[in-house]
This record gives sequence, C-alpha cells and structure tokens, in this order.
Amino acid sequence: MKLTDILPLDKWMAFEKELHTRSGLDVNVFDTDGIRITEYKEWVNRLCPVVKAHDKGQTFICAVAHMNIAAQAKQAKNPVIEECDGGLLKMVVPIFIKEEFMGSVGACGLLLDDGEVESFMINKTIEIDESEVENLAKDIKRVTTREMELFGEYIKEQVTKMVSNV
Repeated sequence: MKLTDILPLDKWMAFEKELHTRSGLDVNVFDTDGIRITEYKEWVNRLCPVVKAHDKGQTFICAVAHMNIAAQAKQAKNPVIEECDGGLLKMVVPIFIKEEFMGSVGACGLLLDDGEVESFMINKTIEIDESEVENLAKDIKRVTTREMELFGEYIKEQVTKMVSNV
C-alpha cells in the first residue's frame, strides 16, 4: 500500500497547502523513501531554494536532515522537531496505518526559538560566500518550540483522521 492508495494526490496536495497556510512553513508529504509525493513547493525563505539548487546542499543538508529526523519520527511514532545542519527548523510527523509506516509529513524553513543559520557550514557545503548566506537569511521568520509541538500534534491528529478509514 502507498500513500496514494489512502488519498489521491490532489487531496495530499490540498493538505500540504492547508498546513503551509496554517504554519508559514514549507510543508510536503514524503513516501517511505523520503521522496515528495506531490509537486507542491512553497518556499518560505530566500536561503533554502539556493541551498537546494546545489547538489551538495540538497544531498548533505536537506536530504540528510529529512532522512535522519524521519527515522527518529518513525521509531518514536510521534513528531520530531530538530534543526538541519544549516540551522533551520525541520519537523517530521510519521504516517502510520496500524503498525505499517507509510511515509511522513515534513515541515521546515523557519528558525526555531533562538536558533541561527549556520553560515559557515552552508558556505563550506555549497561554496557560497558567507555574507551572501547571511543576506539570504536575514529575514527568516522565527517560531517557538511550543508552537511547533502544537503544530506537530495537529498534523498527527489530521493524519490519523485521514488514515482511519483504511
């Protein structure tokens, strides 16, 4: 069984859009391999598209963070909130049907509490000048850990409702 057996792609996309509107985060649904299932993308800052445009940025910052945090969420069967190596918030909420892991909902792109963008690390990974990283990051919005915990619980509740008929 796949996520598209639970809901059609347009319903998953509508869910992603609703979560983005509610949170201001970049939200996507991922399959068990960590691949986005829809084409929906809503950038929430100017830095992330630059990082993801570089193979090394996508591979060593974004994908690694998602896979590590998704593995934690799968094991915990609950939302996990962390930061990617670039210093930005990353939350993953696992999707289960009974005991079977089906994928996850990922949300990212803001700064958590007093977190900060890791300009040096991004500079070394994608070879972009630190001052350019800082310029792209200067207007990234912040969110509290508590807000993210509540948002994670909201996503978990919505997912539980969506999969309850399966």
